Amino acid sequence: MSAPDWYGEVFEVRLGPPGHGGFCVARHEGRVLFVRHGLPGELVRALITEDRGGSFCRADAIDILDPSPDRVPATCPVSGPGGAGCCDFTFATPEAQRALKHQVVADQLRRLADWEPDFVVEPIPVPVGLPTGAVAQDSRTGLIARPGSSGRTRGVTTSLGATLLAGSRPESQPMAATSEVPEPAAPEKSQSGPVSESPAGGRPDTSASTGVAPGRIGGVATRVASALIGSPAAEPGRGVRLVGPPSADAYAGGWRSRVRLVVDADGRAGVHGYRSTEVITDLRCPQPMAGAMEGIAERTWTPGADLVVAVDGDGMRHLVEVAPAGDERGGRRDRGGRAEGSARGSGRGGDRRSTAARRAAAHSARTERVVDGTGRAVQYVAERRWELSATGFWQPHYGAAQCYSDVVAEWADAAPGALVWDLYCGVGVFAARLAGQVGDTGFVHGVEFARTAVTEGRAALRDMPWVDLTAERVERWIHEQSGAAPDVVVLDPPRAGAGKDVINALSEHSPRRIVHIGCDPASFARDVGLYRSAGYHPVALRVFDAFPGTHHVECIAAFER
Repeated sequence: MSAPDWYGEVFEVRLGPPGHGGFCVARHEGRVLFVRHGLPGELVRALITEDRGGSFCRADAIDILDPSPDRVPATCPVSGPGGAGCCDFTFATPEAQRALKHQVVADQLRRLADWEPDFVVEPIPVPVGLPTGAVAQDSRTGLIARPGSSGRTRGVTTSLGATLLAGSRPESQPMAATSEVPEPAAPEKSQSGPVSESPAGGRPDTSASTGVAPGRIGGVATRVASALIGSPAAEPGRGVRLVGPPSADAYAGGWRSRVRLVVDADGRAGVHGYRSTEVITDLRCPQPMAGAMEGIAERTWTPGADLVVAVDGDGMRHLVEVAPAGDERGGRRDRGGRAEGSARGSGRGGDRRSTAARRAAAHSARTERVVDGTGRAVQYVAERRWELSATGFWQPHYGAAQCYSDVVAEWADAAPGALVWDLYCGVGVFAARLAGQVGDTGFVHGVEFARTAVTEGRAALRDMPWVDLTAERVERWIHEQSGAAPDVVVLDPPRAGAGKDVINALSEHSPRRIVHIGCDPASFARDVGLYRSAGYHPVALRVFDAFPGTHHVECIAAFER
């Protein structure tokens, strides 16, 4: 007999343990309910939001009848019942959130890897040299706006005669523009503040001594010194933006340095509803860093487009509009910019095909228009500078790249002269640390499928000729290797994990140590099980709360034979 259709029904249930995905498990009349917006032990009224007719349903806790002592007022007004999927647990204390994540990771490791380690879920430490706030650059003129001390911008005069901002990083160097930057779609009101002139598409030269601590320019916004600039771009309405410096508390609350938004049929920016293609035009989620979302809700954008917001290591806010996917690359779209046949929140199961099509379209080649900043984000890890596309991949948490790099460097402990592999290397953040350990008598092979990332990584590591970054599929590259076995291998695969093919092929090369990073507890646990089956046993584990307020975590493990 088929299961009853419970869509739209409300049941009173007691919530059980957390499940992987940001919900708690409950049971009603022999069926399982995955209930969001509740905490273990709570008695709630659960509204069924999705029923595919199988053994489980999805539900939202719409009334909390017996609250947990860990419950606090929710800090995200966007993700409640019927809302977005941005935040899963902002109604729980940070300690309770990490306890929930601990339960999920431990459960996945026990069930999928037969491993029960002792560990804690750690917060990401705040990196040294944090920028004091998001700044913005006029995308038409290249003029940079940043708050300065005592109402003035501290700067140095270069040989070009331009006054440039100082204090971001001692190793920063000016860089030439890589492409012509188009004018913003619509003018917007300038906020008053000091403006310093820089070559279009350039970066502040901070090589001179200014007495300003790296990354610590402070102060408040003041009126634009248009007479000093002598440029019409400083006039009101020409797009120069300034975001004031947040406090340390603001950084602790707003951890996300990269955000991808969607645009609805009316040109309003927002986020998708949970398991839906509908756009919620409420940008009050607390995840983004202070200043990152400034001015976006007030503007009209291209319907169906995506917006990528990136605050880089210099505190520069980059805003890029990515054109809607066209018929050839992303499938047909309706006039509102939605993929035809997309799920509209009916709740009876949605359309998995439309979700897959949307994800494919998001990763297809699409026209990009730089609105704020330069579109080229500068990032720093271990005093090394990267410059990459603002729409390319970088760890969302502003402190994550440095944190993971430190762990990898400690655990790899590669000897001078050793051969090391960095698989799924991206722009080579880990490869750089490994190269420093092996020295010019060793060698580091980095492998990454994304050619743009490889190009950007090669530019950042050009002073290390003993590092070679290759654009290739990891599984194919491993099978082609017939030379010396690597001493250490580092893997940072995508959310689906490395999988059987990669891990079995890797084990045949018998590296001394493997350091594996995983952003999904289930796929990470499956990979741990594969390592154990291949004769490698885990010797270390750290789990990081790299996505506060959500159900996501980052796991790093080291393996040896």
